[in-house]
Amino acid sequence: MTRSVPVRVHRDLARAITAIENGYASFGDTLATLPARENGKASFVVGVTGPPGAGKSTLVDRLIEKFRAGGETVAVIAVDPSSPFTHGAVLGDRVRMQRHSGDTGVFIRSMASRESGGGLAPTTHDATALAAHAGFDVILVETVGVGQVELEIVAVADVVAVVTVPALGDSVQTIKAGLTEIADLFVVNMADRPGASRTALDLKHMVRESGRDVAVLQTIASEGTGIDDVMVALTAARASESSNAGRAVRFEVVRNIRDAAVRRALAVLDAPRGRSVLERLRAGELTRLEAREELLVYALAEVINAD
Repeated sequence: MTRSVPVRVHRDLARAITAIENGYASFGDTLATLPARENGKASFVVGVTGPPGAGKSTLVDRLIEKFRAGGETVAVIAVDPSSPFTHGAVLGDRVRMQRHSGDTGVFIRSMASRESGGGLAPTTHDATALAAHAGFDVILVETVGVGQVELEIVAVADVVAVVTVPALGDSVQTIKAGLTEIADLFVVNMADRPGASRTALDLKHMVRESGRDVAVLQTIASEGTGIDDVMVALTAARASESSNAGRAVRFEVVRNIRDAAVRRALAVLDAPRGRSVLERLRAGELTRLEAREELLVYALAEVINAD
């Protein structure tokens, strides 16, 4: 039997995410407005990421169909790019997935990336946690089209699917750096295009060199071809005892420490001693190397001794 989610839960979840996005309420406050999930089963969070134009939304649309056919409820958190000038976003993913709009077992929310990097919106993590609390069995998080170092999805998802297509120039080069380390599944979409088999082969070689066991699959998401294979891989990952939790925590710790260090370093540069060094540099009393070394010694001492 296909489960559904009460309409009031859809409404309350949408309001809670809006409140978080706009800073009207804290995560804890919004959490209290949602009913707790009825079963103790944790949500399965799938991150779908990869270069722009790879067909991520079409793949997500097909995955919704498959999970629903299996009787599971699905929440989609889709991040759309914001304009650097107006900060607006088209939020087009709901349009692409319109055929699911009448299904009460599916919740779809588009979020503008705003000033955030990493392929996610600033509050995607909270939105995902709210959807899990509301009781959705599967949560699909689709990122903005990302490149090599935008890896925020690893802090959110249990499984990360990296989608690419042939004919993106050196398509493997666009994803081979950081995304190789976080991918649990590679999907070469639009596999009917020339070069698809070559792209898949290059990815398999890259995976072999990394020493990780990561499946490389080919799909034509617009036609539904290969989606069953993707579902098999996701089901296996879901049943596996291995978890993305360790990588997620590692990523979060490194990011938080890095961000704290950057804030502290900027504060040091703006402090009287930092400004004095920069003033001496402008006056020609110090070389760039001397100014840099003096500021580094000062900044590192301040960071290490910070409370």
